[in-house]
Amino acid sequence: MSCSTILASIRSLLSSVVHPFVHTDFHEAISRMTFIDCFLFFIVHFVDKLGIWPKLPVFLGLFYLAIRRHLHQKYNLFNVGRSPVGIRFNPGDYPYRTDDGKYNDPFNEVAGSEGSFFGRNILPDDGGDRKRKLMKPDPMLVATKLLGRKEFADTGKQFNMIAASWIQFMIHDWVDHLEDTEQIELIAPGAVANQCPLSSFKFYKTKEFPTGSYEIKSGMRNRRTPWWDGSVIYGSNAETLHRIRTYKDGKLKIEQNGLLPHDQDGNAISGDIRNNWAGVSTLQALFVKEHNAVCDALKKEYRDLDDEELYRYGRLVTSAVIAKIHTIDWTVELLKTDTMLAGMRANWYGLLGKKFKDTFGHVGGAILSGLVGQRKPENHGVPYSLTEEFVSVYRMHSLLPDYLQLRDINAAPGPNKSPPLKEKMPMPNLIGHKGEKTLSEIGFTKQVVSMGHQACGALQLWNYPWWLRDLIPQDVDGKDRPDHVDLAALEVYRDRERKVARYNQFRRALLLIPISKWEDLTDDKQAIKTLYEVYGNNVEELDILVGLMAEKKIKGFAISETAFIIFLLMATRRLEADRFFTKDFNEETYTKKGLEWVNTTESLKNVLDRHYPEITKKWMNSSSAFSVWDSPPQRHNPIPLYLRIPS
Repeated sequence: MSCSTILASIRSLLSSVVHPFVHTDFHEAISRMTFIDCFLFFIVHFVDKLGIWPKLPVFLGLFYLAIRRHLHQKYNLFNVGRSPVGIRFNPGDYPYRTDDGKYNDPFNEVAGSEGSFFGRNILPDDGGDRKRKLMKPDPMLVATKLLGRKEFADTGKQFNMIAASWIQFMIHDWVDHLEDTEQIELIAPGAVANQCPLSSFKFYKTKEFPTGSYEIKSGMRNRRTPWWDGSVIYGSNAETLHRIRTYKDGKLKIEQNGLLPHDQDGNAISGDIRNNWAGVSTLQALFVKEHNAVCDALKKEYRDLDDEELYRYGRLVTSAVIAKIHTIDWTVELLKTDTMLAGMRANWYGLLGKKFKDTFGHVGGAILSGLVGQRKPENHGVPYSLTEEFVSVYRMHSLLPDYLQLRDINAAPGPNKSPPLKEKMPMPNLIGHKGEKTLSEIGFTKQVVSMGHQACGALQLWNYPWWLRDLIPQDVDGKDRPDHVDLAALEVYRDRERKVARYNQFRRALLLIPISKWEDLTDDKQAIKTLYEVYGNNVEELDILVGLMAEKKIKGFAISETAFIIFLLMATRRLEADRFFTKDFNEETYTKKGLEWVNTTESLKNVLDRHYPEITKKWMNSSSAFSVWDSPPQRHNPIPLYLRIPS
């Protein structure tokens, strides 16, 4: 009898024994798993049924997450489009990030490039009546009944407006769907017509392309480069890059006041300006300064480098700094638990930690020394892309408030370095072209200090800004479109249009226990009542955006557990699939000075200290630039991180 036959017999026997203890919705999934993966799934599922993983000691929590990540890397990465076979180019010919994202993966030169397909974590929801699925329940009804803000709810001291701006800054780096020329119109249904800011609105369909593959026959393309390549400040093509470069000492254009320059039409000159607001523009300006500072440091150290070489090294270093800040600073504040602090630092440094890695280099593989600096990139057999599901869980417009509370930076700091409130600026004054003008009047320092001292909105039901429900969208070049849109309703429609699974199927596909009634989702009686009004008893109809906002949060998490599972998979993938974070993360590719710059930058505070030391010294009391600035610094915990037990 062969080994495979024996294993199949054991698995069949094991399945018959454990099936009664496994949720019926997962029986088919485990039938496709290997014997070892079945065993690993049983561990995860047992913990999930008890609902205890966030309460486990840190080292056990990391073990649980490592198992989960392995399962999702195996069963939740689907390629969209055809993949070439064999080595396609010599990476040594491209020791830099290209303007359009090509030539990163030696086996697929277009992976992660401008115009490449969005991948999938879950097979597209292709079944049933498409027209019915697009409109049931009506997106404007869903937005009005369940999403539109009733009263602003914030995140307390955990997350500030810089943090809210940061994730939009990242979205401008990663994802934007190509649109069709055909327009769709949504009309407010009678039941909520008098409550909707717009009675109807028009928008362009997402453009769908044939993939040439059997399993997933059509897909959508990404206008941005999904690599962590800083395209938010560099652009995703040669034309944009040409506009922002000075062609002197490798630098990018920036004004004397520290803000972005503008063209004759009032458009900001930066990598990606579509649907911008002042918070994102401020971060773009800060990282243009960071790029230019890197170029200055490299020119001083290596006097023979020309303009092109300085630019290329500057981009590599600045992109890595952005990725590192997101990994070990922003995400740690978003998921404020000891387990996630340990997990995110392990992604970058490994379980042995920063001191060991700085001293001995990358040894012992990704577990001990982190994803960054691995000997080779790893895509798990699926060409790198960001996914439709990734886009869906990053719908976080509820983070935005109704007003930005502008602070008086000419006054003396109050308790905990808090500046007095000067005025409330309506958020519509800070978006688009108007926002660029307003920002030039406010100035960089006041904008950053004000955002630092203001909590952002909470990701929950009834907290979607009403001003975003009557919004002027923009073309790719930053020009305003004639038709206003209801963004809340549009986001509900987009998930359906792009065949993203509804909430319950989304959870099933991620091996998370689905809900069977509204009470499984939330304890809020008003929410349960409204969910019933909109969806009836059919929990399978629940839209993914609504489910993510309604779901009970893990203590310390600003996002839902369902969204987090996509984060768990894709945050790792952004690093491990990129050769500039793995085999080419070295002195030869970055220069010794450039690599030192990345290795000594640990946070956004470090970047602010470098360019605006007076801001953090005078106005910042918190440890992280992403938590509200008047909050107390992080206290030292004498218990070793991996041995801590969540409170």
